Amino acid sequence: MTLGIVTAGESHGPALVAVLTGLPAGLRLDRGSVDADLRRRQQGYGRSPRQQLETDVVEVLSGLRHARTLGTPLTLVVRNADHRNWTWGMSPWEPEGEPAGKGTKPVTLPRPGHADLAGVLKYGHADVRDALERASARHTATHVAAGAVAKALLAEIGVTVAGRPLEVGGARGENGMREATDAARKDRDTLGGIVEVVASGCPPGLGSYAEKGDRLDARLAFALMGIQAVKGVEVGDGFALARVRGSEAHDEIDPGLVRRTNRAGGLEAGMTNGEPVVVRAAMKPLPTLMKPLDSVDLASGEPSQALVERSDVQAVEALAVVAEAAVAWELARAAREKFGGDAIEDFVAAHRAYLDRIQWPRTR
Repeated sequence: MTLGIVTAGESHGPALVAVLTGLPAGLRLDRGSVDADLRRRQQGYGRSPRQQLETDVVEVLSGLRHARTLGTPLTLVVRNADHRNWTWGMSPWEPEGEPAGKGTKPVTLPRPGHADLAGVLKYGHADVRDALERASARHTATHVAAGAVAKALLAEIGVTVAGRPLEVGGARGENGMREATDAARKDRDTLGGIVEVVASGCPPGLGSYAEKGDRLDARLAFALMGIQAVKGVEVGDGFALARVRGSEAHDEIDPGLVRRTNRAGGLEAGMTNGEPVVVRAAMKPLPTLMKPLDSVDLASGEPSQALVERSDVQAVEALAVVAEAAVAWELARAAREKFGGDAIEDFVAAHRAYLDRIQWPRTR
């Protein structure tokens, strides 16, 4: 028993869709909580004007009745309000009438740092838009909606997940991050940053060392690296552990089986160890610059400058929300694999029985 997700949709298409499988029946979902996470993804200092055009809310097409899951595929939909300006340019069928609105001209100026060039070469597209629409971070909206569902499932067994930005453009603290963003905006440039996600309440034993693909740290790294613009992931103290001796690196065990420290980030040998799971993701600066980088026009082969399209100055706060959703989904998937259950009561009962067997949490 595991969770599955398939997403579809383009950045300026009619809608974004996610189909979730493997959920137990009877899980109560709160529409307000899902919509609140979608709003969090759109907020943050340095976001683009598109966030003022879109008011993301979730629609459900299947798998839910009266706010409770049915144990069948759950289909989530997030509409693209801006599609009304792209009706001709993003028509799924041969468009009729004269070209109107946005997206009517082929894009031939690939942006360094985006999927533009590799995408058109790989798939044989003549128009860069055929690649950039799906590669866009816009489709993380459906992953955030799925993450809200995962958090509801994890809450049933006492697990909470929260993400936050740590730094933007090398600057820390709210004031420092805002000042760095303002300076980049003034220079018509972009920034990246680092976010942290912490999951509390995970029992020991989620994940496994049996096979490489079962290791939860590997799965979390995969989930985070799959987010647009993420170029690095660390668990716990990560790279800093490579610079110290073993006596300084590992988390000693005290009576009650608690740890004095959590340098491992709650994961050892691919399994949770009962401490909070701590992961971080590093995001590169966004590739759409208002002062574009050098490129080549694919139509003429001549030197030119990259596509300029609406862009954020930085989206690190949004990444924190998306990373939170990714971690929640992977932890929920691991929990489903361990505790199973066709109904939410079965899932919760199996979790409780496991805690009883391992006598967790233990007292000194």
